[in-house]
Amino acid sequence: MTATDDKTVVREYFNATGFDRWQRIYGDGEVNKVQLDIRKGHQRTVDTLMGWLEADGNLAGLTCCDAGCGVGSLTIPLAQAGAQVYASDISAKMVEEARQRAEVALEGKNLPTFEVKDLEELAGRYHTVICLDVLIHYPQDKVQGMINHLGSLAESRLIMSFAPKTLFYSALKKVGEFFPGPSKTTRAYLHREADIVKALEADGWRIERRTLTKTQFYFSRMLEAVKD
Repeated sequence: MTATDDKTVVREYFNATGFDRWQRIYGDGEVNKVQLDIRKGHQRTVDTLMGWLEADGNLAGLTCCDAGCGVGSLTIPLAQAGAQVYASDISAKMVEEARQRAEVALEGKNLPTFEVKDLEELAGRYHTVICLDVLIHYPQDKVQGMINHLGSLAESRLIMSFAPKTLFYSALKKVGEFFPGPSKTTRAYLHREADIVKALEADGWRIERRTLTKTQFYFSRMLEAVKD
């Protein structure tokens, strides 16, 4: 399957059955045990990231790009903290859901800018570029180019999270436990942390903070890279 085919599959999935599945997971309604576990894991990643940014004390007014915003799980708290947020996603249905959630949560104040775009189409310059749990849709041979592109949009900081490739997690994925459920139709690519770090450092970035969030069904390594 080519990268273009992957992109088409991802777009179609998140505009159809995938949207129904993941907007429930990233909501507050009733879900099954596995979905609840994934919801809690993803929220922990968002909370950790917000803790990092708030600890820096300059989030209000900061320009942030939420690349692959989904239903707005990160976009909304960023805007609530005063950041100027540009948010995009490959799925039109995800973007519309994020826009509606933002309008309710923010009550019309400091609303983010939303657009339907894939990562390759993103443009502009932002103090901080964030890409959470999206690299799982990109094979390793495409990640270097994606890091280069996202890094070109970031003035000072690039934050990304990805599913780490280890013997343990690879085994879980192989037996269908990593992303369970019959409606999961996209490929799930795991990435070695050393490869991601190497790609960042080759582009002039330095790792400032890192963390691993893991629950029973959710595993995400997050790296914050900065320029000196």
